[in-house]
Amino acid sequence: MPTSSTTKLPQSTNSSVQSPSHNTGANSTIPAISILPTQTNANLPSHPMQTRLKSGITKPKQILSLIATTPPTSTPNTYAQAVKHSHWRQAMSDEFHALQKQSTWTLVPPPANTPILGCKWTFKTKLLPNGTVDKFKARLVAQGYDQQYGINYQETFSPVAKMTTIRILLTLAINRNWQIIQLDISNAFLHGDLTENIYMRQPPGFINAASPSYVCKLHKSLYGLKQAPRQWFEKLTSFLQTQGFRFTRSDPSLLSYRLNHTQIFFLIYVDDILITGNNSAAITALLAKLHSQFSLKQSNQLSLFLGIKISQQPNGLFLSQQHYAERLLKDAGLAECKPAVTPLSPKSKHNVSTSQPFHDPTLYRRLAGSLQYLSITRPDIAFATNQVCQHMHQPTTQDFQDLKRLLRYVKGTISFGLPLQTGDLILRTYTDADWASDSSDRKSISGFCSFLGPNLISWSVKKQVTVAKSSTEAEYRALSAATSDVIWLRRLVEELDIPQHSPTTIHCDSTSAIALARNPVFHARTKHIEIDYQFIRQHIKNGAISLTHIPSEDQIADILTKSFSAVRFHNLRRKLTIRTQND
Repeated sequence: MPTSSTTKLPQSTNSSVQSPSHNTGANSTIPAISILPTQTNANLPSHPMQTRLKSGITKPKQILSLIATTPPTSTPNTYAQAVKHSHWRQAMSDEFHALQKQSTWTLVPPPANTPILGCKWTFKTKLLPNGTVDKFKARLVAQGYDQQYGINYQETFSPVAKMTTIRILLTLAINRNWQIIQLDISNAFLHGDLTENIYMRQPPGFINAASPSYVCKLHKSLYGLKQAPRQWFEKLTSFLQTQGFRFTRSDPSLLSYRLNHTQIFFLIYVDDILITGNNSAAITALLAKLHSQFSLKQSNQLSLFLGIKISQQPNGLFLSQQHYAERLLKDAGLAECKPAVTPLSPKSKHNVSTSQPFHDPTLYRRLAGSLQYLSITRPDIAFATNQVCQHMHQPTTQDFQDLKRLLRYVKGTISFGLPLQTGDLILRTYTDADWASDSSDRKSISGFCSFLGPNLISWSVKKQVTVAKSSTEAEYRALSAATSDVIWLRRLVEELDIPQHSPTTIHCDSTSAIALARNPVFHARTKHIEIDYQFIRQHIKNGAISLTHIPSEDQIADILTKSFSAVRFHNLRRKLTIRTQND
């Protein structure tokens, strides 16, 4: 039988070709095919295999802990959480013994038909200016929301110092090279005397074993009581009046002492106090008397006041809230966000009909409220903050995008703040309005800012309460608001012995508003603003203010009434003096 031409495959140690599965015999053959010459291992280049294991590279061993621990710097929300940690137990014990030392209450049987208030512990981790832990503070708070008017409380109002007053007082001190002393009254509210009969349950964790059913009859005011701030303020100011201090007319939280050539100013913000003056010996004597009456912490160098970091500079002070801004960004989940160059997009428009409601209004309100406090040293975000705060009642997704844009701007300018420098002490003011800027109600925005020498001390951004029929009317209402602030500022600086020997200049970019203020011309379109007209005219006539036209490109108050592109915004921010500490 004729045999077909067959080709035996070459045998090799590193490769072989097998026949199809149905032809598996030892002598199986396949049809002749053209086979390229093969190379042996000896002819191939050498490529040794390298693995991570051979190179000693291994993944780190992960050891997981299933036990949830609380960092020592975290702040507990309840007594049950706090009692697990020794430093919080010690803080509560210190507070309780301080209350006993002050004779804050006595234990009595619960009276019949008398409301008995509850109480709870609150906790706070106090930080130093560099962000490290200063101390752990526990405070016993009465649940004053159960108080009834006319039964266990009457009046509740208590003044606090205006931020403008604080800036002016600091400006005065650095210009006259006066020492600024900061006081923090320990357990301030506990010093206030109560006139009403108030009963409270014993504090958690400190119930008297011999009389567990007894209640606390309060003799001193306690944190949480509606009248506590008022009683403390009356206690402190009554003592100061016995030492010769008198209230200023402009700010009831600022008291002054004058005797011969001695001047001392005493500023109160609840339990935080600033003292400055021209007589160090008199201040030292006052401090000794304060120490005898109250438990207080004294600092002879101002560093942190009301959460504002105050840094010393060769020619003044620098006010910053960088640590507060960092915590705000962390709370918003934007600690690592991409910075924005302006706080608000010029194209941003609020349109309720085309935007969905934001899913977490509480978060929106919390962040917007925090931005309001941040604007104490950041007037460059005042207008944008005003815009986002107008929608807190029903925020939309677009509103939240605007708020995030503002937070991204804060991220990029987190080290910015407000400088206070030495210089002349002459008041000057800039005022502006954006007519019918709100498309939802066509109300205008008023804005003004005031300087004392080189220092920005006061500013305001507000929506006008009524619709203006013309840009002249809008500008005139803004001018009236600025005039009111100037009159108050002039009275305050005069009480601080900073006399203004000439009228305060108000810069306005509206020639029609200036003409209306200077000329007694009325017609049908201006009669409805006659009160504002007469108010401004009166202060022009008595020499308190003078109006000066300023070109729109030089109007600093523009930054308080509208959003701008980056170049224009940065130019106005520079004129507003907002910068970093090293600029």
